[in-house]
Amino acid sequence: MKRNIYIFIAIFVLFCPVPCQSKIFDGIAAIVNDDLITLQDIYSESKPLLANMEKENKLNPENRINLRKTLLERMVEKKLVDQKVKELGIKIDEEEINSAIDDVMKQNNLPDRNALVAALQHQGISFEQYRAQLREQLEKLRLISQEVRSKIQIGAKEVREYYDANPLKYSEEETFRARHIFFRIDEKASSDEIKRAMSNILMVVAEARSGADFAELARKYSEDPAARADGGNLGQFKKGDMLPELEDAIIALKPGEISDIIKTPAGLHIIKLEERNKGKLKPFESVKAEIEDMLYKNKSEERFNAWAKDMRAKATIEIRGLEGLL
Repeated sequence: MKRNIYIFIAIFVLFCPVPCQSKIFDGIAAIVNDDLITLQDIYSESKPLLANMEKENKLNPENRINLRKTLLERMVEKKLVDQKVKELGIKIDEEEINSAIDDVMKQNNLPDRNALVAALQHQGISFEQYRAQLREQLEKLRLISQEVRSKIQIGAKEVREYYDANPLKYSEEETFRARHIFFRIDEKASSDEIKRAMSNILMVVAEARSGADFAELARKYSEDPAARADGGNLGQFKKGDMLPELEDAIIALKPGEISDIIKTPAGLHIIKLEERNKGKLKPFESVKAEIEDMLYKNKSEERFNAWAKDMRAKATIEIRGLEGLL
């Protein structure tokens, strides 16, 4: 009976003498069991996303079509989830929503509701819309917990096997300790000045490699005030902490070795690597909970995708398309 009513609505929209824009937006994009997804729904959902694409100069006919097709697929899945929520009688009360809002405010360091409302308005979302979105998210989470996650088990053996198979993931990062001597060369220096500076630098490299105390050389020759004070101590650091030019040179050194002359935007450097500590494997007990959580999330996602696919296969879905809106 309901399907006959929907067909009547579609025919009425197609032939009724109203402006073209109204016909487009009242058209049906899809029927999911007994629920409709209209072209107006697609238009409303896509409008802010298309506006962002336009700001980023990414809006073209192909991207517009692909975005709306993706939205239609998501809205079909959302309808199925909403229907299942109703079927199972899942309810989220106001206290749970308020608690979720409080958590969001804490995570984003928002002092009060007014600050949250202002942040939402900046994104073009009203507080009431945000509450509705939160309710839907919480309903979906509870549905997933009921239908998917409660059926997942992660065994101790599985956790241990993953730990043993992925030592690099659970090793501490390699660290380095080094010293440097810095020479500043003015961008406007003449060729003669550069030659003299390079002659002095090569002399310091030779002294360092002949066994002279590197810290004392840094105090004597470095043009970095901090290096003069502490003997060029760079402290302990890991990959990513240093300028790429310095890091590449340091990684190539063995403890005790002196680098060649290294050029950076600041000037010229000589590096001595004093210590290199390879990352140690973290104890199993210290990462066990992290691995369990990761495996649980991965299985949840796989199980949910399979569950959603099965739910879609059992549903009656008619995709009408986006003609007229594109």
